[in-house]
This record gives sequence, C-alpha cells and structure tokens, in this order.
Amino acid sequence: MKIIYSSKFAREYKKVPDDIKDLAEQLESTFRHDPFNSKLKTHKLEGRLTGFLAFSIGYKYRIIFELSDDGKVAYFHSIGDHDIYQ
Repeated sequence: MKIIYSSKFAREYKKVPDDIKDLAEQLESTFRHDPFNSKLKTHKLEGRLTGFLAFSIGYKYRIIFELSDDGKVAYFHSIGDHDIYQ
C-alpha cells in the first residue's frame, strides 16, 4: 500500500516524542500489509471527522487517515494524542 503524508502530518510528526516515532514506524509496516490488523485498533471516526479512520500508536497517540476508493493508497492527515480529534 502506498502512503501519502500531508504537510500537516509531517509538521505534527516532528513534534511527536522519539519513542512514539519508533513505534509508529513499526506499526506503519503492519498498516501497509493490513490497515485493519487488530494490532492497530483501526476505527471509523464520527462527527466532523466522519469518513476518516484512525489507528492507535500505543495508548495515547493516533494517526488519522483515509483510504482511496480502491484501497491501494492511504492518506495520513494527522498524528497526535486525542486532541487531534478536535
């Protein structure tokens, strides 16, 4: 699966602690093979983020993304703690 990172995602990623970056990179490998792997805890979002999905990086951090219609491309929009949902 191809992943496209938004400029917002890139800016936020720079601010994430190094241990979370390491875990995110490990989980990205899992995501590329199966974005709905139970290890990721992928879930649909509601409210103003309806249509987007998120997966967990540890207990505190999340990545918000969307998939292309054919499921071959993921667009990573945001990374951070639960504040990214607001």
